[in-house]
Amino acid sequence: MGDKEKASGEYKAENIKVLEGLEGVRHRPAMYIGSTSKTGLHHLVWEVVDNAVDEAMAGHCDTIDVTLNKDGSVTVEDNGRGIPTDPHPQYKVSTLQVVVTKLHAGGKFDKSNYKVSGGLHGVGISVVAALSKHMKVIVKRGGKKYQQEYVIGKPKYDVKVIGECDKKDTGTMVTFSPDDTIFTTTKFEFGILETRFREIAFLNKGVKIVLVEESSGKKEVFHYEGGLIEFVKWVNHNKDPIHAKPVYFVKEQDKLFIECAVQYNAGYQENVLSFVNTINTIEGGTHVAGFKTALTRAINDYANKNKINKGENLTGDDVREGLTAIVSVKVPEPQFEGQTKTKLGNNEVKGIVDSCASAAMSEFFEENPTVAKRVVEKAMEAQQARNAAKKAKDLVRRKNAFSVGGLPGKLADCSSNKTEESELYIVEGDSAGGSAKMARNKEFQAILPLKGKPLNVEKANTVKVFSNEEIMNIITAIGAGVGEQFDVTKLRYSKVIIMSDADVDGAHIMTLLLTFFFRFMPKLIEGGNIYIAVSPLYKVRKRVDHYVYSDEELKKIVAKLGGTVNVQRFKGLGEMNPDQLWDTTMNPKTRLLNRVTIEDAVKANDVFSRLMGDDVEPRKQFIAERASEAQIDI
Repeated sequence: MGDKEKASGEYKAENIKVLEGLEGVRHRPAMYIGSTSKTGLHHLVWEVVDNAVDEAMAGHCDTIDVTLNKDGSVTVEDNGRGIPTDPHPQYKVSTLQVVVTKLHAGGKFDKSNYKVSGGLHGVGISVVAALSKHMKVIVKRGGKKYQQEYVIGKPKYDVKVIGECDKKDTGTMVTFSPDDTIFTTTKFEFGILETRFREIAFLNKGVKIVLVEESSGKKEVFHYEGGLIEFVKWVNHNKDPIHAKPVYFVKEQDKLFIECAVQYNAGYQENVLSFVNTINTIEGGTHVAGFKTALTRAINDYANKNKINKGENLTGDDVREGLTAIVSVKVPEPQFEGQTKTKLGNNEVKGIVDSCASAAMSEFFEENPTVAKRVVEKAMEAQQARNAAKKAKDLVRRKNAFSVGGLPGKLADCSSNKTEESELYIVEGDSAGGSAKMARNKEFQAILPLKGKPLNVEKANTVKVFSNEEIMNIITAIGAGVGEQFDVTKLRYSKVIIMSDADVDGAHIMTLLLTFFFRFMPKLIEGGNIYIAVSPLYKVRKRVDHYVYSDEELKKIVAKLGGTVNVQRFKGLGEMNPDQLWDTTMNPKTRLLNRVTIEDAVKANDVFSRLMGDDVEPRKQFIAERASEAQIDI
């Protein structure tokens, strides 16, 4: 990719196809970028960077520079071919102006120009222009530098030549300032950009992405010649790999490009990260299904052929315990489905990935028998643990006193049987559970109190997890199962709400529960079903009660009320009487709930591994790095 001259393919005005105008983008921005919050704001950067990545995937670009400027704007510069600037055959104005001001205009519709694309088929830069109070594009192409500026998507002047450059010096530079009348925040976060750019660089080996923040002087360079091999090692860096050399294969078949890296670790969690045209498909899809089928078959075939197995075939869950895998495919016409549009639906992909992965895994096992044997033995240990866990689950069910319907005896269920209106509060301790049961609306709110701190599933094997009474109560109450057996149609509550004290212990309990959901019921998080109840820290009384949720808010309200007030610090939910608990934390009209999302599965996995795993050193490092952000709770 370093030599742009090697890549074939002309990029001219006639390659640019136009589907429709820009109307409606400013009226309904969420239709195009998801939201007008922090997520949508960063989506603007993804759209511009995606165009540069598409140039890289086509073999015309190897460096992308992203700068967070001091004035709040962002500059994205690439050394691709440069957007065409000659007159467009249909619109008779510079093609650059057409690309920026017409929705669905771009080279991605012309398959002779881009075989695959990670962007949203040309909506990107035009939507960014429409939602920016100012945007400037500079193109280097054919020995000249061209420029045009835009205000909320409208050109300030015709495309003009502003200088000359070497004919081999080509590329596009986009600088934009998001419109603060559209977005709730216009401050870009270095950490969010860093995570995504690292991912892109791993997925496009050889491409260099440089991220700079002018105000702080921070700079990160993402450049991985090893691609997915380095990616899988990076994901596993807090774990104990059972083989140093990852399994790696790359294959092109029927215009489908498949790349995969696999490395097992000594832990118990499965971590399959999947991508389509560099888009993180957090819900998986046909490419993941094909890979999983191939992996299970290859391991069973090897075990049976070498008589390592003892008759019973290994299941998918068995062979994926301790697995870390990156599955990346590039598809000319991807069809996405699912709630977040991040699940690949192309049926033809499953069979192709299956056959390619099966052949590659079988070949690796034959050539690396020591590694193959360790993988099979680990899967067999998982099989034994699964069988033991099944017995343990049956034992727990027999030991527990269940109420009608096979639900845990501690569960105070709601009367409604409509999932869409029902809520389950998972509450810390019997004291808070008692208050919550008295405070709730029995029609649609169920309460499940926990005894003590939940099990840390990051450090426990499946036998221990499924023999834990509190974990089993949660699984049984929710009703949808776990792992591959998870069935969202059997979900008993649309909202599962973690309600813990507003202190360090409460935060620990919340983290332990989130770890459980992340590892065993990730589809609940992906589906937006997990929430955290925000309980107040203080009650300020002056004629009427004011509930306060942060120290900063306390300062403001005390100052507003005159500085002399009755301030009560809530140390636990159990201290509140039922009326207070209802008003502050459970009444749908007045409560605050935070919905739990997985914005980036790679980062989430890393944080859970560092904070909840066996290795103490990464945890110490994480705490040391963030010591300045800590708040002391007295």
